[in-house]
Amino acid sequence: MMNGESPQDATANYADNRASPSTNPVAPMRGVSDGKTATAMSTHKGTTGTIFEAAFVDPAYTWPPAEGQGKNAIELQASTALIKSVAPNDRLDELDDDEVSLTPSMMSSDDEGAAATSPRSRRNVQTTTTTTTKKRFGCCKSSNEQIISANSSNDLVSKSSSFGSRFNKKGSKAERRAERQRRIIAKKKKRRREARARERYRRVPEGILIYRLDTSDRTITLVSGPSSNTDMNTLMTKMVVINAKPSSDISRRGIILTGVRGEIHTVVACEQRTAIAWLESMDMMLASSPNDATRAAMENQLGEGVAMNRVLSQKSTRSNWAKGKESKLSQTERDQIEERYVNLAAYSNNLIRAGAFPNSNANSQGKGKAAGGGGGIYYTVTQIHDDGEEYDEETLESIAKRRAVIKDSWDFFRMVCSLLRDKRKYDEVFRKMQLDPVYSYLNSMTGLNDPGDDMAMGGNIGADKPITQMHLAEYDDMSNSQIAKDLVRRAEVALPSLVEICKALAGSLGMEEVGVGPVKDASSALRKAEKKYEGDVLKVTDYCRALLVVKDFPTLLALLELARDSFGPLIRRVKLSTLKSDRNAKPGGYRDCIINLELKDHICEIQIHMWPMWVICGVDGFRHYRHCLEYSTDTFGDPYEALAGLDRKTMAELIVMAEEAVADMPLETLEWYHEKFILDYFAEVGLFLHHGLHEWAETTLRALIKLRCQSPDIGPDHHETITLYKYLEQALRAQKRIDEADEVAAKIAEYKQLKTNEKVEADKSTWDQWVTEPFESIVDPNKKEREEEERIKKEVRASKKAWRKIREERFRFLDAN
Repeated sequence: MMNGESPQDATANYADNRASPSTNPVAPMRGVSDGKTATAMSTHKGTTGTIFEAAFVDPAYTWPPAEGQGKNAIELQASTALIKSVAPNDRLDELDDDEVSLTPSMMSSDDEGAAATSPRSRRNVQTTTTTTTKKRFGCCKSSNEQIISANSSNDLVSKSSSFGSRFNKKGSKAERRAERQRRIIAKKKKRRREARARERYRRVPEGILIYRLDTSDRTITLVSGPSSNTDMNTLMTKMVVINAKPSSDISRRGIILTGVRGEIHTVVACEQRTAIAWLESMDMMLASSPNDATRAAMENQLGEGVAMNRVLSQKSTRSNWAKGKESKLSQTERDQIEERYVNLAAYSNNLIRAGAFPNSNANSQGKGKAAGGGGGIYYTVTQIHDDGEEYDEETLESIAKRRAVIKDSWDFFRMVCSLLRDKRKYDEVFRKMQLDPVYSYLNSMTGLNDPGDDMAMGGNIGADKPITQMHLAEYDDMSNSQIAKDLVRRAEVALPSLVEICKALAGSLGMEEVGVGPVKDASSALRKAEKKYEGDVLKVTDYCRALLVVKDFPTLLALLELARDSFGPLIRRVKLSTLKSDRNAKPGGYRDCIINLELKDHICEIQIHMWPMWVICGVDGFRHYRHCLEYSTDTFGDPYEALAGLDRKTMAELIVMAEEAVADMPLETLEWYHEKFILDYFAEVGLFLHHGLHEWAETTLRALIKLRCQSPDIGPDHHETITLYKYLEQALRAQKRIDEADEVAAKIAEYKQLKTNEKVEADKSTWDQWVTEPFESIVDPNKKEREEEERIKKEVRASKKAWRKIREERFRFLDAN
């Protein structure tokens, strides 16, 4: 509910609206609300629901419009209407405004417990709403402030006797006077409500249609007038919804609706968040058993006497909330889930609208509300007070806490997507690096004191590290903490010598990326020793550390040769294992070379990074490594596997957070260089696929594929683009679009064949000989292995020859050394 509207207004009777004379200056039409207050359609006791009103695009217009034309349209607003105390024949417009902005399920657990054990009492809530509307052309504004008394029932049991005495028994004179006063106030409220309803949508921007969704009776109603170009023959004015699904609209804002009479309409929202919130709420709505209000709405459209059992029985199975374990939820549980979801979506939208995310807007130069990005389209502000005081802070706090939990979950899932994306980048870069002509020579080299960390290849674990800091006699009487502090002191003494060595290496090889220090502190050394070396702080060899970044493998070979000739006796270890083709990378896919040398009786470490790998994450590479190690992300073959086991409610809430993340960058405005938002949308695709929103997953994937093809650094044959194609194939198959899925699968197979051709060519000579001389191979089964060994030796000799040539051209100064 919005703009101070009560559930009574929101559940307006369609027939009454048609019969009432129109006062709206916009041309009246059949089925469109004229703004007068109308009665509810068969609202019965116990009926609950949510009322949404939002801006949708008139099919005769395009959205978004040209700059400055209609962008400040009314957007999604929602509140939950709890109409639990209405008698079967009561007309809602004869009651007080029953509006709440936060639903009872969002109260704290203490409040819920109290509500369950104590009598209920009525509570008045005042809602102040400020509304500003901008027309398509010009700068016409209208502002109105409304104060609405909102009632929610809490203690109905204790009030039942007085309620009965008021309406069913002869009461005292004071009671009759209070009752007359109450009726006078109620009539004034009704007149104010009618006046507000007449004015609410008098000035809707051109090309915008305002629809109202009432989940209590499954109706969608047009509540604004048409625009000048509106096609009146195809305009949808009222529908009782029996099915809703995403459309394949490229804007990802479309919903395909099916009505009880079989009519089908597609509505396109002005905002992505509108479409997502509406569709999720309708999906929840359709999973519930139809109530009396729904049946009355259907009878109103189908006519009395029509057998609706067949109509109703077709619907619930179409809702994703009616499948799996969600199908076993009780109606009360469904209502609670809907309320919590709506509250979270509304809370998130309020934050976006208020510009609560600093620097989140990629396009806006302003701050606060002016920089609200996608949320700037909202301009209704609601403040809730309880009898003139601040509203229940515990209620908002519980919503904020729930949002914080879901936001943390979204951030973690997005981080997993980011980590695995970078891991694939590392793997692809290393594959290309192995095509370097000198790689075979480097791959054949044996490091110094380097069994590696890969146990499958005979490597060592942390406790078996072949080098350690010098064990001094005084360490026998010292604790680990004291030893670590002493090693830190020695590292500070050795640091100047390490700086001089790194300067010399960088100057000789023309390296620009050089970093030294800081010295590792004692607490970090203790944590590392505990985690990797069974508490032995002497095996921590990077107290004193530096990094060098080399551009390619020839530069790395030159550095190793220069280090050997310049300070060979000081070198204690050269670790090349992660750069070997038959060894595993570090967690997260990173590969580098490490040189340990002893300076001033202290072992220091020089990390040598390859520029093609370094450029992927830069100085954040260590954080990538640490997170991959901590969360074991290498065990995920697919980042979307992190969503396994989440229930549908949590998935829906995660989608709200995803939309919050991309609020400032609608899909149609995304560009190839918006890496942050591209990652956000990629993570959201995983939520769509797991949530059954395959149409929106397809739409998003096609947009991301297009952007990757446009990127000068990626292109159509890049591994990231092919990864997106794999998910696109999955989305298409889920929609039973087999032919299109097969076309995508053929493109993926073509890419795989392209990447394996090099290996096939390398093995071709050996394979040809095996085929042409089968008898000889059977007689000598080891011949193939010997030929493979000989082929590798030839490759190494050719690679070494290439290195000598490059050495002569680029590193002639090594001969002088």
